[in-house]
Amino acid sequence: MTTMQAIQINRYGGVDELVQAEIARPEPTADQVLIKVHAIGINPVDYKVRSGMIAFFDEQAFPVALGWDVAGTIAAVGSNVSQWKLGDEVYGMVNFPTPSGAYAEYVVAPALEVAAKPKSLSFAEAAAVPLVALTAWQAFDLVGLQAGDRVLVHAAAGGVGHVAVQLAKLRGAHVIATASARNEGFVRELGVDQFVDYTAAPFEQQIEPVDVVFDTVGGEVQARSYAVLKPQAGLVTIVGSPPADLAAAHAGKSLNHLVQANQAQLTEIANLIDSQKLRVEVEQVYDFTAMAAAHERMQSSRVRGKIVVKVS
Repeated sequence: MTTMQAIQINRYGGVDELVQAEIARPEPTADQVLIKVHAIGINPVDYKVRSGMIAFFDEQAFPVALGWDVAGTIAAVGSNVSQWKLGDEVYGMVNFPTPSGAYAEYVVAPALEVAAKPKSLSFAEAAAVPLVALTAWQAFDLVGLQAGDRVLVHAAAGGVGHVAVQLAKLRGAHVIATASARNEGFVRELGVDQFVDYTAAPFEQQIEPVDVVFDTVGGEVQARSYAVLKPQAGLVTIVGSPPADLAAAHAGKSLNHLVQANQAQLTEIANLIDSQKLRVEVEQVYDFTAMAAAHERMQSSRVRGKIVVKVS
Protein backbone atom coordinates (compact mmCIF):
# COMPACT_ATOMS: atom_id res chain seq x y z
CA MET A 1 0.00 0.00 0.00
CA THR A 2 1.30 3.43 -0.96
CA THR A 3 0.93 5.96 1.83
CA MET A 4 1.05 9.74 2.20
CA GLN A 5 0.98 12.42 4.87
CA ALA A 6 -2.33 14.14 5.59
CA ILE A 7 -3.76 16.47 8.21
CA GLN A 8 -7.09 15.25 9.55
CA ILE A 9 -9.67 15.98 12.20
CA ASN A 10 -11.25 13.19 14.22
CA ARG A 11 -14.06 15.40 15.49
CA TYR A 12 -15.23 18.99 15.28
CA GLY A 13 -13.30 21.34 17.54
CA GLY A 14 -10.37 23.71 17.93
CA VAL A 15 -7.08 23.87 16.06
CA ASP A 16 -5.69 21.12 18.28
CA GLU A 17 -7.97 18.71 16.39
CA LEU A 18 -5.77 19.16 13.30
CA VAL A 19 -3.55 16.07 13.47
CA GLN A 20 -0.94 14.89 10.97
CA ALA A 21 -1.26 11.21 10.04
CA GLU A 22 0.07 8.68 7.58
CA ILE A 23 -2.80 7.33 5.49
CA ALA A 24 -3.32 5.40 2.27
CA ARG A 25 -2.79 7.39 -0.90
CA PRO A 26 -6.07 7.48 -2.88
CA GLU A 27 -6.41 6.14 -6.41
CA PRO A 28 -8.47 7.91 -9.07
CA THR A 29 -11.66 6.34 -10.39
CA ALA A 30 -12.45 6.39 -14.12
CA ASP A 31 -13.42 10.08 -14.24
CA GLN A 32 -10.96 11.38 -11.66
CA VAL A 33 -7.39 12.61 -11.53
CA LEU A 34 -4.82 12.18 -8.78
CA ILE A 35 -3.14 15.48 -7.94
CA LYS A 36 0.22 15.80 -6.22
CA VAL A 37 -0.59 18.78 -4.02
CA HIS A 38 2.00 21.55 -3.92
CA ALA A 39 -0.09 24.13 -2.06
CA ILE A 40 -3.46 24.46 -0.33
CA GLY A 41 -5.57 27.60 -0.12
CA ILE A 42 -7.09 28.19 3.33
CA ASN A 43 -10.55 29.78 3.45
CA PRO A 44 -12.93 30.77 6.25
CA VAL A 45 -15.08 27.75 5.42
CA ASP A 46 -12.14 25.55 6.47
CA TYR A 47 -12.12 26.70 10.08
CA LYS A 48 -15.91 26.97 10.20
CA VAL A 49 -16.20 23.31 9.23
CA ARG A 50 -13.34 22.27 11.52
CA SER A 51 -15.01 23.96 14.48
CA GLY A 52 -18.48 22.61 13.70
CA MET A 53 -19.95 26.04 12.95
CA ILE A 54 -20.82 24.49 9.60
CA ALA A 55 -21.45 20.76 9.99
CA PHE A 56 -20.85 19.47 6.47
CA PHE A 57 -20.13 15.93 7.72
CA ASP A 58 -21.85 13.53 10.10
CA GLU A 59 -19.90 11.66 12.75
CA GLN A 60 -19.54 8.58 10.55
CA ALA A 61 -17.36 10.56 8.13
CA PHE A 62 -14.49 11.08 10.59
CA PRO A 63 -11.53 11.12 10.39
CA VAL A 64 -11.52 13.57 7.48
CA ALA A 65 -8.98 15.84 5.83
CA LEU A 66 -10.41 19.29 5.15
CA GLY A 67 -9.53 21.80 2.45
CA TRP A 68 -10.82 22.42 -1.06
CA ASP A 69 -8.45 24.83 -2.83
CA VAL A 70 -5.38 23.14 -4.29
CA ALA A 71 -2.65 23.66 -6.86
CA GLY A 72 -0.37 20.87 -7.99
CA THR A 73 0.58 18.45 -10.74
CA ILE A 74 -1.30 15.52 -12.24
CA ALA A 75 0.12 12.28 -10.81
CA ALA A 76 -2.37 9.80 -12.33
CA VAL A 77 -5.52 9.86 -14.46
CA GLY A 78 -8.61 7.67 -14.56
CA SER A 79 -9.41 5.46 -17.54
CA ASN A 80 -11.97 7.92 -18.96
CA VAL A 81 -9.76 11.01 -18.64
CA SER A 82 -8.13 12.30 -21.82
CA GLN A 83 -7.88 16.03 -21.03
CA TRP A 84 -4.98 15.70 -18.59
CA LYS A 85 -1.61 13.95 -18.67
CA LEU A 86 1.04 13.25 -16.06
CA GLY A 87 2.88 16.38 -14.97
CA ASP A 88 0.22 18.90 -16.05
CA GLU A 89 0.06 21.85 -13.66
CA VAL A 90 -3.50 22.40 -12.41
CA TYR A 91 -5.50 24.29 -9.84
CA GLY A 92 -9.05 23.98 -8.60
CA MET A 93 -11.66 23.88 -5.88
CA VAL A 94 -12.09 20.13 -5.53
CA ASN A 95 -14.88 17.98 -4.08
CA PHE A 96 -16.65 20.95 -2.45
CA PRO A 97 -18.47 20.69 -0.05
CA THR A 98 -17.83 16.99 0.66
CA PRO A 99 -14.86 15.63 2.67
CA SER A 100 -12.20 16.49 0.14
CA GLY A 101 -8.98 15.10 1.50
CA ALA A 102 -7.12 18.17 0.24
CA TYR A 103 -5.01 18.64 3.38
CA ALA A 104 -2.66 15.97 2.07
CA GLU A 105 0.25 15.23 -0.23
CA TYR A 106 -2.18 13.83 -2.82
CA VAL A 107 -5.88 14.29 -3.51
CA VAL A 108 -8.28 12.77 -6.03
CA ALA A 109 -10.84 14.96 -7.78
CA PRO A 110 -13.18 14.88 -10.76
CA ALA A 111 -11.15 15.74 -13.85
CA LEU A 112 -13.64 18.48 -14.74
CA GLU A 113 -13.13 20.31 -11.44
CA VAL A 114 -9.57 21.43 -12.21
CA ALA A 115 -8.14 23.75 -14.84
CA ALA A 116 -4.67 24.63 -16.08
CA LYS A 117 -2.83 26.66 -13.47
CA PRO A 118 -2.23 30.31 -14.36
CA LYS A 119 1.20 30.32 -15.99
CA SER A 120 2.24 33.53 -14.27
CA LEU A 121 1.60 32.24 -10.74
CA SER A 122 3.53 30.00 -8.40
CA PHE A 123 1.71 26.99 -6.96
CA ALA A 124 1.25 28.88 -3.68
CA GLU A 125 -0.29 31.86 -5.45
CA ALA A 126 -2.50 29.66 -7.62
CA ALA A 127 -3.85 27.75 -4.61
CA ALA A 128 -5.20 31.04 -3.25
CA VAL A 129 -7.44 31.62 -6.25
CA PRO A 130 -10.19 29.05 -6.93
CA LEU A 131 -12.80 29.34 -4.18
CA VAL A 132 -12.68 33.12 -3.82
CA ALA A 133 -12.66 33.83 -7.55
CA LEU A 134 -15.40 31.31 -8.35
CA THR A 135 -17.50 32.64 -5.48
CA ALA A 136 -17.39 36.25 -6.67
CA TRP A 137 -17.78 35.32 -10.34
CA GLN A 138 -20.84 33.16 -9.72
CA ALA A 139 -22.43 35.58 -7.26
CA PHE A 140 -22.33 38.38 -9.81
CA ASP A 141 -23.77 36.05 -12.45
CA LEU A 142 -26.56 35.09 -10.04
CA VAL A 143 -27.54 38.64 -9.16
CA GLY A 144 -27.14 39.85 -12.75
CA LEU A 145 -24.49 42.53 -12.23
CA GLN A 146 -24.23 44.73 -15.33
CA ALA A 147 -22.03 47.52 -16.62
CA GLY A 148 -22.98 50.80 -14.99
CA ASP A 149 -24.48 49.18 -11.89
CA ARG A 150 -23.52 50.56 -8.51
CA VAL A 151 -22.30 47.65 -6.38
CA LEU A 152 -21.39 47.66 -2.70
CA VAL A 153 -18.75 45.07 -1.77
CA HIS A 154 -18.39 44.40 1.94
CA ALA A 155 -15.05 43.36 3.50
CA ALA A 156 -13.23 44.39 0.35
CA ALA A 157 -9.77 43.60 1.74
CA GLY A 158 -10.69 39.99 2.49
CA GLY A 159 -10.22 36.90 0.36
CA VAL A 160 -13.47 37.00 -1.58
CA GLY A 161 -13.91 40.76 -1.27
CA HIS A 162 -10.69 41.87 -2.93
CA VAL A 163 -11.34 39.57 -5.90
CA ALA A 164 -14.98 40.69 -6.10
CA VAL A 165 -13.89 44.33 -6.39
CA GLN A 166 -11.72 43.53 -9.40
CA LEU A 167 -14.28 41.31 -11.13
CA ALA A 168 -16.98 43.95 -10.66
CA LYS A 169 -14.71 46.59 -12.21
CA LEU A 170 -14.02 44.25 -15.14
CA ARG A 171 -17.79 44.07 -15.69
CA GLY A 172 -17.95 47.86 -15.85
CA ALA A 173 -19.61 48.41 -12.49
CA HIS A 174 -19.21 51.40 -10.18
CA VAL A 175 -17.66 49.79 -7.10
CA ILE A 176 -18.12 50.99 -3.53
CA ALA A 177 -16.06 49.04 -1.01
CA THR A 178 -16.08 48.80 2.77
CA ALA A 179 -12.97 48.04 4.80
CA SER A 180 -11.11 49.40 7.80
CA ALA A 181 -8.84 52.42 7.52
CA ARG A 182 -5.68 50.30 7.71
CA ASN A 183 -6.66 48.62 4.44
CA GLU A 184 -7.61 51.78 2.54
CA GLY A 185 -4.43 51.90 0.46
CA PHE A 186 -4.72 48.25 -0.53
CA VAL A 187 -8.39 48.53 -1.48
CA ARG A 188 -7.86 51.71 -3.48
CA GLU A 189 -5.10 49.94 -5.45
CA LEU A 190 -7.76 47.46 -6.58
CA GLY A 191 -9.57 50.27 -8.42
CA VAL A 192 -12.59 51.05 -6.25
CA ASP A 193 -14.62 54.12 -7.11
CA GLN A 194 -15.50 54.88 -3.49
CA PHE A 195 -13.79 53.65 -0.33
CA VAL A 196 -15.89 53.48 2.84
CA ASP A 197 -14.21 53.20 6.23
CA TYR A 198 -16.85 51.31 8.18
CA THR A 199 -15.11 52.18 11.47
CA ALA A 200 -15.52 55.94 10.92
CA ALA A 201 -19.31 55.96 10.60
CA PRO A 202 -22.06 53.49 9.68
CA PHE A 203 -21.54 52.56 6.03
CA GLU A 204 -25.20 53.22 5.20
CA GLN A 205 -24.66 56.87 6.14
CA GLN A 206 -21.73 57.23 3.74
CA ILE A 207 -23.11 56.00 0.41
CA GLU A 208 -25.91 56.66 -2.04
CA PRO A 209 -28.31 53.82 -3.02
CA VAL A 210 -26.86 50.90 -4.96
CA ASP A 211 -28.08 48.32 -7.47
CA VAL A 212 -26.27 45.36 -5.89
CA VAL A 213 -24.92 44.49 -2.46
CA PHE A 214 -22.35 41.69 -2.29
CA ASP A 215 -22.42 40.50 1.32
CA THR A 216 -19.47 38.52 2.68
CA VAL A 217 -20.09 39.38 6.34
CA GLY A 218 -23.67 38.55 7.32
CA GLY A 219 -25.36 39.44 10.59
CA GLU A 220 -26.11 43.07 11.27
CA VAL A 221 -24.03 44.20 8.30
CA GLN A 222 -26.29 42.18 6.04
CA ALA A 223 -29.42 43.53 7.73
CA ARG A 224 -28.25 47.15 7.48
CA SER A 225 -27.39 46.68 3.81
CA TYR A 226 -31.06 46.72 2.84
CA ALA A 227 -31.12 50.42 3.72
CA VAL A 228 -28.83 51.24 0.78
CA LEU A 229 -30.54 49.12 -1.87
CA LYS A 230 -32.51 50.80 -4.63
CA PRO A 231 -36.05 49.52 -5.22
CA GLN A 232 -35.91 46.23 -7.17
CA ALA A 233 -32.18 45.98 -6.47
CA GLY A 234 -30.45 42.79 -5.38
CA LEU A 235 -28.50 41.53 -2.37
CA VAL A 236 -26.41 38.41 -2.85
CA THR A 237 -24.78 36.80 0.18
CA ILE A 238 -22.31 33.98 0.68
CA VAL A 239 -22.73 33.71 4.46
CA GLY A 240 -26.30 32.55 4.98
CA SER A 241 -29.76 33.52 3.82
CA PRO A 242 -31.17 36.85 5.00
CA PRO A 243 -33.97 36.74 7.60
CA ALA A 244 -37.26 36.05 5.86
CA ASP A 245 -38.88 39.23 7.13
CA LEU A 246 -36.09 41.43 5.80
CA ALA A 247 -36.08 39.71 2.44
CA ALA A 248 -39.86 39.90 2.18
CA ALA A 249 -39.89 43.62 3.00
CA HIS A 250 -37.56 44.39 0.10
CA ALA A 251 -39.05 44.35 -3.39
CA GLY A 252 -35.84 43.24 -5.06
CA LYS A 253 -33.85 40.00 -4.97
CA SER A 254 -32.32 38.42 -1.87
CA LEU A 255 -30.05 35.57 -2.93
CA ASN A 256 -27.85 33.11 -1.06
CA HIS A 257 -25.03 31.55 -3.07
CA LEU A 258 -23.01 28.38 -2.43
CA VAL A 259 -20.05 28.21 -4.79
CA GLN A 260 -19.71 25.35 -7.28
CA ALA A 261 -16.72 23.95 -9.14
CA ASN A 262 -16.54 25.16 -12.74
CA GLN A 263 -13.63 24.34 -15.05
CA ALA A 264 -14.62 26.83 -17.75
CA GLN A 265 -14.77 29.70 -15.27
CA LEU A 266 -11.41 28.71 -13.76
CA THR A 267 -9.93 28.80 -17.25
CA GLU A 268 -11.28 32.31 -17.83
CA ILE A 269 -10.00 33.39 -14.42
CA ALA A 270 -6.54 32.04 -15.24
CA ASN A 271 -6.56 34.02 -18.49
CA LEU A 272 -7.45 37.21 -16.59
CA ILE A 273 -4.60 36.59 -14.17
CA ASP A 274 -2.07 35.85 -16.90
CA SER A 275 -3.12 39.01 -18.76
CA GLN A 276 -2.61 41.00 -15.52
CA LYS A 277 -6.27 41.99 -15.29
CA LEU A 278 -6.82 40.16 -12.00
CA ARG A 279 -4.60 39.66 -8.96
CA VAL A 280 -4.98 37.61 -5.80
CA GLU A 281 -3.20 38.81 -2.70
CA VAL A 282 -1.43 36.20 -0.56
CA GLU A 283 -0.80 37.53 2.93
CA GLN A 284 1.25 34.60 4.21
CA VAL A 285 2.39 31.10 3.27
CA TYR A 286 2.67 28.51 6.05
CA ASP A 287 4.42 25.15 6.11
CA PHE A 288 2.31 22.00 6.07
CA THR A 289 3.26 21.30 9.68
CA ALA A 290 1.92 24.74 10.70
CA MET A 291 -1.68 24.11 9.62
CA ALA A 292 -2.96 25.01 13.08
CA ALA A 293 -1.24 28.40 12.89
CA ALA A 294 -2.77 28.98 9.45
CA HIS A 295 -6.22 28.27 10.89
CA GLU A 296 -5.61 30.59 13.82
CA ARG A 297 -4.61 33.40 11.48
CA MET A 298 -7.66 32.84 9.27
CA GLN A 299 -9.92 32.91 12.32
CA SER A 300 -8.57 36.33 13.30
CA SER A 301 -10.80 37.89 10.61
CA ARG A 302 -8.03 40.37 9.86
CA VAL A 303 -6.45 38.62 6.90
CA ARG A 304 -5.67 40.80 3.91
CA GLY A 305 -6.30 38.58 0.91
CA LYS A 306 -5.49 34.89 1.37
CA ILE A 307 -3.64 32.38 3.54
CA VAL A 308 -1.84 29.46 1.86
CA VAL A 309 -0.19 26.28 3.14
CA LYS A 310 2.78 24.88 1.23
CA VAL A 311 2.88 21.09 0.93
CA SER A 312 5.90 20.47 -1.29
